[in-house]
This record gives sequence, structure tokens and C-alpha cells, in this order.
Amino acid sequence: MVRRTCGPHSETFAVPDKAVVSPLQAVTDREFDRVVEASRIPVLVEFWKPGCGHCRALMMELERLQEEMGLNLLVLTMNVDENFQIPAELELSSLPALALYCKGEFMKFIGGIGRWDEIAKQIQLALRD
Repeated sequence: MVRRTCGPHSETFAVPDKAVVSPLQAVTDREFDRVVEASRIPVLVEFWKPGCGHCRALMMELERLQEEMGLNLLVLTMNVDENFQIPAELELSSLPALALYCKGEFMKFIGGIGRWDEIAKQIQLALRD
């Protein structure tokens, strides 16, 4: 059994072995709503594009963040050169961008291109509210 929290509410449930597939999973416009809404844990999405050095550097920090937070956070990536709908809905103006979702709903953008532990602190503060 795993205990996961999203804001002030928590729940306990069994997690299938397939839940941990890779450090980071790519998501497309087409599957975005299904994946984010189905998640029982907070979801952090990095919006990035090939050729963006800051995006690549942040992705390495997010891999570490996913390893450290394990089953308490799902980190996804979305290539904005291949996916237009979700980035347009969020009105992204710069990359990389990090968006935090809880219970399928957008919560906030997580600022800065920081280290994984700084990002984790921002996520924890956002989930307390």
C-alpha cells in the first residue's frame, strides 16, 4: 500500500508494479488530460523544446526530483515543437516552463531553473495551500 497526498487530503491505495516505468515520461496533447486527470498524485509537467539548453539542464534536475520523490510525484515532459494545444491553453511565453497539477487541475507555475531540491520545496509549499 502507498500513501499519497495532494493538498490537505491523502489516500491509501495499492500501486501496480508498472507505476514506475522511467524517470520521466513524455506526454502529448492527445493524452494530456487523460494522464493528468487520472493521476492520484501531484503532476509536474516540464514544457521544453529541442535545442533549448536550459530545458535540457532542467530535465536532468527533474530526473533527480522524480527519483527522490518516487511515488509521491509524477514528472512529465511535453515537447512544445510537437504539441501546441496545452502550451497555448497555458499561454506559455518562455521555456522551460514547469506547471504543477493536483487532482487533475492546474495549480500554479513553478518558477526558476533551479536544483531539484529547490523545485521540491516549491512543490511542497504549493501543495500545503
